[in-house]
Amino acid sequence: MAAIDVQGFLPRIAKGETIPAILLLGSDSYLRGMCRSKLIEAYLPEGTREWALARFVAGHATWDEVYERAQTLPMLSPRQLIFVEDAELWQELDEDSIEALTGYLKDPAPFTVLVFEAATLDQRRTLFKRLSEKALTVDLSVDEKGAALLAIDMAREFGADLDPAAGDMLADILDADAARIRTEIEKLAAYAAGRRITTEDVESLVVSAKKYTVWQLADLLATRQRDAALIRLDSLLREGEMPPAMVGALAYRYRLLIEAKELPANQAAGHLRMPLAQAQEVLQLLRNIPREHLVRGLSLLYEADDKLKSGFKDDNIVMEFLVSSLMDTAGAGATSK
Repeated sequence: MAAIDVQGFLPRIAKGETIPAILLLGSDSYLRGMCRSKLIEAYLPEGTREWALARFVAGHATWDEVYERAQTLPMLSPRQLIFVEDAELWQELDEDSIEALTGYLKDPAPFTVLVFEAATLDQRRTLFKRLSEKALTVDLSVDEKGAALLAIDMAREFGADLDPAAGDMLADILDADAARIRTEIEKLAAYAAGRRITTEDVESLVVSAKKYTVWQLADLLATRQRDAALIRLDSLLREGEMPPAMVGALAYRYRLLIEAKELPANQAAGHLRMPLAQAQEVLQLLRNIPREHLVRGLSLLYEADDKLKSGFKDDNIVMEFLVSSLMDTAGAGATSK
């Protein structure tokens, strides 16, 4: 059975579609928790949850225990939900248990929705093969487009209306991190106080706190002050700045710089959302940075983002290499220090 993303999954359960077996696959704890909540909300009336909801942890439960509960008709509810957490631990199940699980998936109890949760599964193992054949697999990851759509839904939860462009900006600068987006949406909803949340709100409340550090690091990169840039990077990391967020913020600024470089100062000020005098200073800096170097820098940022998302062992090494590489692409006319 083909995997679907969270955006494809939520509308299906919201309509009340009964799905006998589901695999929530991925390490994003926020998205997993959201899917759990939506499943409970969609399938179990509030007064029935004490009897119709069960949770097992694969490391402490056997398939026989889960099977017995799955085949037991729930009290006071037409359906029951059973969650099996850390299902990756069942990759070591004996052959008889795997076959028994497979038999259940072929003929599941009509009143049970069985939900397996796993951060990752080895696709070569039998458990993954059986679940992918018979269970609906939900990929617990989102790209920037998906995160922007989620942001709009999150805003509604707080009674707010989010401009799609503001959702795109949030997804961009927060590296499609759903948990962090929700935290910022909550702040923005309170800040907007009933009016629509705009890109200007995101710029003021979310980006402004990072703008100084991002631009300061960008200035050091542009003037090829290698030692100062590495010291600044170390300071940011010590202050708790997350490398993926830093890369996302730098990439966002690089894109704006590339676009603003060709504009007159008054238009660039609006594009960069800054006062004219400040925009003129930025444009003066940009004159020393060939456009192709900015484009190459943006490519390096994307490469670093891929490394950070792929689980590279040391984020700090990725960032140090990135800073060194970005300085190598800085304006040829700048003075090295």
